[in-house]
Amino acid sequence: MALDIPAIANRLNEMASGHLIGGLQDIRTHLKHFDRRPGKKIFSNQTIFERWAFHHGGRTELQFNIGYADGDNNDDLRHGVAFSFETGQTLPTIDVLVPKVKFFNDYMGTNADDFRDMRMWHYADGRSVDRPPGPIPPGLVTKGVFVFLGKRQPSNRIDYSEILKDFDRLLALYQYVESGGVTAPTPDLEIGFDFKPGCPKTLGRTKASLAKRELDIDLRHNRMRDALYHRLVAEHGKDNVGAERPSGVGTRIDMVVRVKQAYWFYEIKTALTARGCLREAIGQLLEYGLWPGAQQPVRFIVVGEETLDEDAKEYLNRLRTLYSLPIEYESVAVS
Repeated sequence: MALDIPAIANRLNEMASGHLIGGLQDIRTHLKHFDRRPGKKIFSNQTIFERWAFHHGGRTELQFNIGYADGDNNDDLRHGVAFSFETGQTLPTIDVLVPKVKFFNDYMGTNADDFRDMRMWHYADGRSVDRPPGPIPPGLVTKGVFVFLGKRQPSNRIDYSEILKDFDRLLALYQYVESGGVTAPTPDLEIGFDFKPGCPKTLGRTKASLAKRELDIDLRHNRMRDALYHRLVAEHGKDNVGAERPSGVGTRIDMVVRVKQAYWFYEIKTALTARGCLREAIGQLLEYGLWPGAQQPVRFIVVGEETLDEDAKEYLNRLRTLYSLPIEYESVAVS
């Protein structure tokens, strides 16, 4: 079933009023200091084409984008954000986009987990394999390359509400990039730290080939989370364990355990060594619990697959004794 990109774009325009993305042109007006708003819609007649569409004004920006996901290979729809380094009359050089990649990478370096259910890929000499969300390698920032972050849907089951919700989620990234890092992600101060028991269901396995093993590494995080969740529920009861909980300071905590009136924060890492897991997780855990306005836990726990060696044990012991940081490590092995 072929995609009707103009019809899809117009449908999204019509449904956007109830979503944050519906105010994209107002956001652009504020960020760019325009004298007047450049229209009301996400997509315009100037930015809707037969096989793709991007937001009005997006040619020189990180663009909200829909289109054929795999070129001529099938009719799946992609939706998300992209950098198009293809030059033309409206973009004679990619120089205006290059510094924006720096802010994209800065944001993704600390917030990639917010888009764990999405994928990244690029088009250069053909389409790349999917990979987990993260910074854009410098080698891809070159004329003619198209880099994408988002999701895909089959053409016969398009969920317009999901597209708009994902656009809403990507707005913080867009604003950070287009403001040059001025507009940082802001916590929801009305909600703050939010503990609720339960664990969302996400993809844990894939039929990816050996050549796409990187995808399985990404999914391993979900399997580790599920294994940890079931272990903690058995120990503390399902009403006292919550996964993917908002920290109240613009981040999400992999796992939270409530013990009486106190909390334990867990951060899961898939690094190949315990040292690597500790290196990646400790900074995040400290931000979750010690950033101004955060809910301070009584225990920080790093979770990895590998067991601690003697050096790692000594490292944790020094953090606890010299700096009084309640940091621990647990291993969770999955197949």
